[in-house]
Amino acid sequence: TSMIVLTDTASSKVAELLAQEGDEGLVLRVGVRPGGCAGMNYEMYFDSAIADDDVQKTFGDVHVVADATSAGLLDGAKLDYYDGLGESGFKITNQKAQKTCGCGQSFC
Repeated sequence: TSMIVLTDTASSKVAELLAQEGDEGLVLRVGVRPGGCAGMNYEMYFDSAIADDDVQKTFGDVHVVADATSAGLLDGAKLDYYDGLGESGFKITNQKAQKTCGCGQSFC
């Protein structure tokens, strides 16, 4: 099963944030949950619990996990990190999203 792909920039930034946490057991969990103005919300957080049925991928030093349902919804999606004047932070680009809201945090 495929899932989201991290760009090198995103992977480097996540690795930096994980190092700041100081817990080598943490992974980046990416998920999709109902909610938001377009119907579905992305979520990302550091987690230490990995379920047997989680989909797992590694990008450089970053271990990424997602539940099977989220992994399917994120198949073909890309997580990037921007650090500029006009745009700063993590951004998910998902070709499967039929529409997104203005804030870019939800989709359907």
